[in-house]
Amino acid sequence: MEEFYRTHRYLVEQSNAPVRRALMDEIDWDARMIGIKGTRGIGKTTFLLQYAKENYELDDKRCLYINMNNFYFQGRGIADFAGEFYKQGGRVLLIDQVFKQFDWSRELRRCYDLYPKLKLIFTGSSVMRLKKENPELGEIVKSYNLRGFSFREYLNLKTRNDFRIVTLDEILRHKEQIVSEILSKVNPLDYFLSYIHHGFYPLFREKDDFAENLLKSMNMMTEVDILMIKQIELKYLTKIKKLFYLLAVGGPQAPNVSQLAHEVKTSRATVMNYIKYLADARLINIIYPVGQKFPKKPTKVMLHNPNLYQAVLPINADQHTLMDTFFVNTMWKDHKVNQSSRDLFYTIDGEKHFKVCKETDIPRVGSQGTVYCQYTDNHVSDNIIPLWLLGFLY
Repeated sequence: MEEFYRTHRYLVEQSNAPVRRALMDEIDWDARMIGIKGTRGIGKTTFLLQYAKENYELDDKRCLYINMNNFYFQGRGIADFAGEFYKQGGRVLLIDQVFKQFDWSRELRRCYDLYPKLKLIFTGSSVMRLKKENPELGEIVKSYNLRGFSFREYLNLKTRNDFRIVTLDEILRHKEQIVSEILSKVNPLDYFLSYIHHGFYPLFREKDDFAENLLKSMNMMTEVDILMIKQIELKYLTKIKKLFYLLAVGGPQAPNVSQLAHEVKTSRATVMNYIKYLADARLINIIYPVGQKFPKKPTKVMLHNPNLYQAVLPINADQHTLMDTFFVNTMWKDHKVNQSSRDLFYTIDGEKHFKVCKETDIPRVGSQGTVYCQYTDNHVSDNIIPLWLLGFLY
């Protein structure tokens, strides 16, 4: 146990969260079991260590970080280890990559039942469906998603500002005032394209090549997260990767499921399941018309965030595709995004209409009730907002 305490102390001491994540203030930390999901490279480990750093002294043995990658846990279950930790006064166990432990959900349930004063905070893949696929945890776990950096978080990091989160309702009601306040401190357009290129993933802070690191993470998402968690045989990995590449190359559009099934050499139903897995892994976003959802055919499939285009070579996405991708990704955190197959307008929460475009492409007489999100300057008016402003939604 002392070796784990030493590792915990070293990792917490060395951890350096570049910006305080918004999720830190959204979680109900009084809950006894908290699951934090997120895609690879998004900063889940740093998030756990930052929680420990903010709430416990380095030598406070009531809190302990462990990683299921440690081979030690191949011979010892979480519940057994937690019992020893609990007897020594441990009260908060931070478990990284929990799905690497066999029978992890039942092990967590045992911990919950056996040690009533123990708090369990664990991380897992975005592919996991904590409540739906693990009924033993359904009533006791509180699940949260850690996303990549928002443009607001990236801007705060780069400019050392402390811009606050604004809601969509605030943006629509007070856009002129909000934009004016931001512009008094910084011009967001000076940083927006770099965010589109590499700002979503904390990987950009590392000295190694960003695209190469992101490509490694993307491969791990398919090779480990999807195959391991969905229990898919290794021989089908090439089909999943090929499907992802075809979807990326095709650009944002309605998928031709029959053609994809022919090229991947599998059934239409399997293609739709693979598309769902890729969406769960946060590699793509799938968009439906209002009132429809999986397993219906989507109106559009697009990459999950614009940074992914830097790794899926030799794709050269046009500017509008990147901006469309940014819009959908940033909206999706707290809002429902839909689109029909007949127009270029997005429907948000079933009622609000948005269109992403250049400022010069906004018609003199726009569609009534439509908000135009333009990405070429900071102009704002009754029905026009700069696209970057939506990056302040979280």
